[in-house]
Amino acid sequence: MTQKGAARLRAELDRLKSVERPRIIQAIAEARAHGDLKENAEYHAAREQQGFTEGRINELEAALSYAEVIDVSRLNAGSKIVFGATVDLADEDSGEEVSYQIVGDLEADIKQRLISVSSPFARALIGKSEGDSFVFQAPNGTRRYEITGVRYQP
Repeated sequence: MTQKGAARLRAELDRLKSVERPRIIQAIAEARAHGDLKENAEYHAAREQQGFTEGRINELEAALSYAEVIDVSRLNAGSKIVFGATVDLADEDSGEEVSYQIVGDLEADIKQRLISVSSPFARALIGKSEGDSFVFQAPNGTRRYEITGVRYQP
């Protein structure tokens, strides 16, 4: 996992523990005050939310305890693509240019152009170098890309 990804997950964990958990406990207490718990929808909704939140807390704690945090700026892979690389691509058919960073599974977020190292697209990139072209079988058809840049930045 990258340093930035680990920091983002720690911030989420802190928010869940310090903000969400107390809010849910308060909601459960208020719902209990309404009386009969069997037909109390607010109580059941709060308990369900508590279960999801506690599950996410456990997931984040486990992931962070086992994670190997890698300082991407210290990687010396040159123009070869490995974990942590930010890759600039040009679609050979449309000319569209896009950049993605290859990150750990938990920190992947396509909206921020962070792709999981275990995704098919990242696996197609790993080991290639700047200037290489490759073909990727996407769900909407075959795409051809040229790798226009590889950089390692935090």
